[in-house]
Parts: sequence; C-alpha cells; structure tokens
Amino acid sequence: MRISIALLSALFGLHAISGFARAAEPQVPILWDAKERLPKPDLSALPRLRFLTTTDFPPFNFLDNSGRLSGFHIDLARAICAELGIVDKCQIQALPWGELDSALQKGEGEAIIAGIAATPETRSKYAFSRAYLQFPARFIMPKTKALAEPIIDKLRSKRVGVIANSSHERMLRDYFDAVQVVPFDRPEDLYADLKTGKIDAAFGDGMRFAFWLGGSDAAGCCRFAGGPYLAPEYLGSGMTIATKADDPALAAAFDYALQEISVKGTFAEFYLRYFPVSFF
Repeated sequence: MRISIALLSALFGLHAISGFARAAEPQVPILWDAKERLPKPDLSALPRLRFLTTTDFPPFNFLDNSGRLSGFHIDLARAICAELGIVDKCQIQALPWGELDSALQKGEGEAIIAGIAATPETRSKYAFSRAYLQFPARFIMPKTKALAEPIIDKLRSKRVGVIANSSHERMLRDYFDAVQVVPFDRPEDLYADLKTGKIDAAFGDGMRFAFWLGGSDAAGCCRFAGGPYLAPEYLGSGMTIATKADDPALAAAFDYALQEISVKGTFAEFYLRYFPVSFF
C-alpha cells in the first residue's frame, strides 16, 4: 500500500519523491492547515478536564530532578487547557501504563495523553484527536558521506543497517530494494558499525536517531541524510489524544486547541525544547 502523497503534501508542505513525502531540510513538523477554520468549542458546562499520562516515557512524560511531572505532553496539555479557556478546570495525573484505560473508562479522567496508537481496534474503545506529531523514518550517515535527495539511486548497493524484524526493515526492503540490507538485533551494534564504516548508512526511527546524534556516543560523527519519510501503513498514524468513544466532542475540542497551538507557534517552541535535534 503506497503513501497518500497528496494528503501528506497538503499537511506537511513536503515534496513527493519515489512514492515518499520528503522535506529538503529538517524542520519543525506542521500538521495543521492554518487556513482551515475549526469551530471553537464551548466547554463551559465541563466540570473538569483530567488528562491521564505516565511518568516513564521521556521526553514526553517523566519526573524531573525535583520529582515534578514534566515533559512535552505535560506542556502540551497545559497549553490545550489555556486555548480552551479552562485552565482552572484542568488536572494532569500520572498512572502506570496498564491503568490508563481502566481509569478513563471508570470516569477517573477525561483524556489520555500518553501515545495510545489510533488503530482500527483502538477506535472501537476511544475517540481520538487528530495527530499532533508523527515519527518519520530517516537515514543517518557519516557526515563526510551524507547524501541529499534524490537519494534512491545514490544508495544503490550501499550497506544499510536496520533493526531486524522491525517495521523499518520492512519499509526499507519494500521501498529501497536496491540497497544491501544489514539487519541488527541491537541498536548499539548498529551505531557502532556505522561509526566504524562497516555499514554505509542506518535506517530507522527518526526520533531515536535524533537523540543518538545529539548524544555523546555519536561524538558528532553522523547526520541525517535524505527524508524524512512518512509511511503510516508501516509507522502508524502518529501521536493523538484519546477520549472515551462516546465523547467525540471533546476530541474535536482538542483539535481546535491543537490547531491554535500550531498556528501561534507554541507547538514549535515545545518541539524544539524537547527535540533540539529535529527529526524532520
């Protein structure tokens, strides 16, 4: 199944190449059309809005050095409440991952902001906001050899490492079938072989690559090459906020707030704060 290039181009302002959507340079992702007019919801009758999340998914949600709940999702939830004009009604509660669903279904919260994937199965249990963040696949290469788009022909016969049996391996084999695929069981081994030149490139999750590129282990060896590549059929539809299935109006209210946050530049501030090495 091929990517919907028209949809991705409309949402991201990206260009189509060989069945993919790509950007010339890494950038802050923009998933919202500033020209679209979403209705402003009236939540005056809502007694409270409790976001449920976890503490073990940095940089999205975690406990900082002082034990305070922090992260991208925490800042985003507070910004949503501000846009909806209900700051005084908002709460954010952290629970173990396995307790999030039961807490929502029992009415102990109104929304989950913790990365629940929107799939045909989960849509029977939840109503979802639109995606506010997606995770592209990326290539990384040594800086001195990094390629620019168009990249497919330039990668022909190159040794490209990827985590074995992953969605990224399937995507690599399906769309870049001219490369020599080198599967790895552990990310550490993939990175080590990239640094020593045993492989020409690595292919995988852009966000994880971004943290490695910005860390001490990479030691400035490498950079992104080509992409980003968005393929929902391999990589999922992205981050959304989940509400109970019978509360689509609240999910729609989140859409309004998320669009306002994007248009005003607040989302870009959060993104650059928590992802200093952009994976787009």
